[in-house]
Amino acid sequence: MELLTGFGLATAAGLNAYIPLLALGLLSRFTDLVTLPHGWAWLGNGWVMAIVAVLLLIEVVADKVPALDSVNDIVQTAVRPTAGGIVFGSGTAAQTSAVADPGAFAQSGQWVPVVIGVITALAVSLTKSTVRPVANVATAGVAAPVLSTLEDIASVALVFLAILVPVLAALAVLALVWAAVRLVRRRGQRKAAAIDRTT
Repeated sequence: MELLTGFGLATAAGLNAYIPLLALGLLSRFTDLVTLPHGWAWLGNGWVMAIVAVLLLIEVVADKVPALDSVNDIVQTAVRPTAGGIVFGSGTAAQTSAVADPGAFAQSGQWVPVVIGVITALAVSLTKSTVRPVANVATAGVAAPVLSTLEDIASVALVFLAILVPVLAALAVLALVWAAVRLVRRRGQRKAAAIDRTT
């Protein structure tokens, strides 16, 4: 179940880096739904949550403006995987520690959940960054606020599913992967058809 929770949280971070970070902080501080491991307790710090909330507000606005959303995606390509590693690591109860002996740290396996989260969030973020410009061009920018809002809603839903019903979060992740694959295939078919028409 912890693994499913981690995947759900990392996928949510790939859509919006700050929603799962803020949600984990708020839920750990004000509810009994989340108990963060000692190494991740800083997520519930008031200052950290305030900074994440400001960054979330900036992200929500920037992601809804055509052209600016593509610039935002470039910046977020580094942020989303980092957030994915953090939320996967905290969601699977991984502990962080000071790395005094890199060899011992490597053998401990503490880095594995973080790397899985980074890869998961990066894959989702790159898919999002690929789809968004195409949708903007095809709809003259009208799709940007719609897609951004849907992504934010999906990120919030994934966070709560990952925490409350991890199996449903896993199914939601699979549905997102299926939808992304279909979209990419459809795009490839349209390109092939356009090339056939020109030749």
